[in-house]
Amino acid sequence: MNTSTQRPYFKTLLASSVLAALCCLPSAQAATLADTDVKFSGYLKVDAMYSDYSNGEGIGPARDIYIPSLVQTGAEDDDLGGRFDAHAKQSRFRFTTTTPVNDEDAITGVIEFDFLLTSDGNERVSNSYVPRLRHAFIKYKEWLIGQTWSTIMDLRSLVESVDFIGTTDGVAFARQSQIRYTSNGFEVALENPETTVGTTSAAQITTDDNSVPDLILTYTKNTDWGHFKVGGLFRQLAYETGGQDYSDTGIGISVSSRIKFGNGDDIRIQVASGSGLGRYVGVNAANGVFLDDEGNFDAIDVTAITLAYRHLWSENARTNIIYSSLDVDTVEGMLGSRTNDVFSTRINYIYNFSKPFSVGAEYTYAKRETADGYDGDMSRFQVMAKYAF
Repeated sequence: MNTSTQRPYFKTLLASSVLAALCCLPSAQAATLADTDVKFSGYLKVDAMYSDYSNGEGIGPARDIYIPSLVQTGAEDDDLGGRFDAHAKQSRFRFTTTTPVNDEDAITGVIEFDFLLTSDGNERVSNSYVPRLRHAFIKYKEWLIGQTWSTIMDLRSLVESVDFIGTTDGVAFARQSQIRYTSNGFEVALENPETTVGTTSAAQITTDDNSVPDLILTYTKNTDWGHFKVGGLFRQLAYETGGQDYSDTGIGISVSSRIKFGNGDDIRIQVASGSGLGRYVGVNAANGVFLDDEGNFDAIDVTAITLAYRHLWSENARTNIIYSSLDVDTVEGMLGSRTNDVFSTRINYIYNFSKPFSVGAEYTYAKRETADGYDGDMSRFQVMAKYAF
């Protein structure tokens, strides 16, 4: 037998057999491999949006999702009006495995992908986009090891939006590798560090020069009316250039809550403030630290705020009204194009035809001002259809 010619056939046969087995099993329980249960979940989501920019025409990934730092300022508007975009990049798939280790305990593994923010792919013919890794972690008893949401985040206070994040300006938002211990509402984690630096000549430098991990401590309290979470972040800000080492300390706090009402409505609040928070808020709309021409290396102060109200119209329909902002303490000498403050407001309507299938519409207005006093805004109307499984 010519193994080189048979190998593609066997690969195709194996892949087809696995897919057939997964598709034919009931519900989301995909398979059982030895003692390990494998669950396949995720969603398919299609987005369409019309965006009108006061300056420019929208930059790169900002055409797909709202990114505060990419609201353009200073450029002249063109005569083409708004821009229309449609994509299915937010669709994601997730595998969760559970392996018992004794009669009471089990090890859980999670890996998840989507197709957003990748450099490959275009809209000319096939709209082909490569997957990107979102989550890859292991859980055993009180321990979590791997890449997932930063411990400083409060997932239960995130607001439902048609946009990918929706409260982008004013929430702590990061995924990264970490080791985390959880007990009685307390969480402590060491997480992968990274410093972003601004200078008088460079808008943003990613250094990768940290020598210690970021330290995060949080506490969550559940109550009859909802919950609240408080957290603290302690991190090293580091940069090595021209044979010179620079270092400073970043310290931040976060407070968040979801307050429920008897009719199913709720208010969601998130506040994060500190010196050197940088990439942890606003999707890195502000750097963590600034290096001036005299060699001063100082953490940048920021405050991020989100306030949202959710109203249930019925069992299947709801509306979210959202305000989110980021205020940056700009430093003398900072490049004028850097963000001084940015905010967004949005209102949406989301309806579930059934538990897995929903549609939604959302209007967003965002405005950004830079360190040199220029501003620009964006208005966007977005619709989506989503099938979760």
